[in-house]
Amino acid sequence: MAITAQMVKELREKTGAGMMDCKKALQETDGDMDKAVDYLREKGIAKAAKKADRIAAEGLTHITVDGNTAVLFEVNSETDFVAKNEQFKNLLTEIGNHLVKQKPGNVEEALQQKLHGEGDTLDSFITNAIAKIGEKLSLRRFVVAEKGDNDAFGAYLHMGGRIGVLSVLENTTDEDLAKDISMHVAAVNPKYVSRDAVSAEEVEHERNVLKQQALNEGKPENIVEKMVEGRLGKYFEDICLLEQSFVKDPDQKVKKYVEGKGATVKTFVRYEVGEGMEKRSENFADEVMSQVKK
Repeated sequence: MAITAQMVKELREKTGAGMMDCKKALQETDGDMDKAVDYLREKGIAKAAKKADRIAAEGLTHITVDGNTAVLFEVNSETDFVAKNEQFKNLLTEIGNHLVKQKPGNVEEALQQKLHGEGDTLDSFITNAIAKIGEKLSLRRFVVAEKGDNDAFGAYLHMGGRIGVLSVLENTTDEDLAKDISMHVAAVNPKYVSRDAVSAEEVEHERNVLKQQALNEGKPENIVEKMVEGRLGKYFEDICLLEQSFVKDPDQKVKKYVEGKGATVKTFVRYEVGEGMEKRSENFADEVMSQVKK
């Protein structure tokens, strides 16, 4: 298939590889983006295992806790100016109170529910806020979490809500400990709690990539397997929370630190505003000036 400049640009953003290397990788893989990423990694050209999704939309994440129920959600706006005003913050409060009480199963269900169980729907409430604030606003996603009486929520908002993390720790009521774990998740961005949560397919895929990478480096086949297992261990450290060095005490792994407090990490969810969404290409300053000149 024809390789476009946009495809090359996207691959560069995902891997950090050079333009010509990206173009060749796409040509060799017939334009398959995922295979092109693997191709570059196998050649040792790209080291990034994670896709660098472009952060685009504005807005905030927010967390509301009510007893043994908590909700983490993201509301998007068109500009960060709106995300900072009081009307927008009041909107977050109302949405959070609704979600934590009504516990809808998905966004579509939430929007059709009556706000706080009475009156207009949540969808109508957001539409009215749009009319007042003057920007398109949308509830993008949310997650409702439950805990036991002897467990703790870790609620952490970074940069006022640009990143939001909600964690659940079992066998502890220490909310400060839970919040510390959420701060770690915000900073390091693991994908899983432990390696047990990583699918066999993902592990096998990574093993194959690392094996080809080692062979391409000219390593003898009789030591490749040992190298692969060693590098696979590093891969788990990159993506699994419990195997990472704790940001507040790098000499300890997160697992050891939490266990030392008699607790265990049950789950976590991390939202970053706009992750995976396309970014507006307009220059906002130019857009404002164009309106002034009209």
